[in-house]
Amino acid sequence: MGNIRIALTKGRLEKDAISIFDGIGIDTNELKNKGRKLILKSENYPVEFVLAKAQDVITYVEHGVVDMGIVGKDTILENNPDFYEVVDLNKGKCFFALASLESFSTLPSYKRKVIATKYPKVAHDYFREKGEDVEIIKIEGSVELAPILGLADAIVDIVETGTTLKENGLIIFDKICDISARLIVNKASMKMKKNLVLDLVDKIEKFLLLSEGEVKND
Repeated sequence: MGNIRIALTKGRLEKDAISIFDGIGIDTNELKNKGRKLILKSENYPVEFVLAKAQDVITYVEHGVVDMGIVGKDTILENNPDFYEVVDLNKGKCFFALASLESFSTLPSYKRKVIATKYPKVAHDYFREKGEDVEIIKIEGSVELAPILGLADAIVDIVETGTTLKENGLIIFDKICDISARLIVNKASMKMKKNLVLDLVDKIEKFLLLSEGEVKND
């Protein structure tokens, strides 16, 4: 049956993932001391870890070169995923929001609104549900600049604390949806490695429930 190969998103979600795997008793020493290694193994569990950028985690899972992945819901929403989303890990919590200068109006008008975002699909889906046709401009850098410079009427972006928006004179007009890290599984792996996959999923779910209970008790 072999190993389970898991792609982890580099950065903060990587650290969150390590804390979860440590919590369920999986050795992560090689992952913590990775150096330049690209595939990292556990000494006590049939699992291998691959570190990748968020978009690549989805690509690897969809193409079956890894069995599972941990990635933010934002990346999932911006794609047309072909995999199973099995667990909300409750890590990396934030949300998508519509934001702009105070002068912005959410009311429909004769003028087609221009929306700047790093997430064009999310923005498009949001306004489509509202029945509003908008022009979407994709921005790679600081999207907050777009309304300030007059490039766009508003932005759709990820908000964690809201500090960046506030410091740049922008306010939130609508909270679109919550975001957190998710555990995803390749469809074929769910069939071919069902026992290994479900065992790992079960361990993670039990750990998260226990952790949540401890937090509430505190």
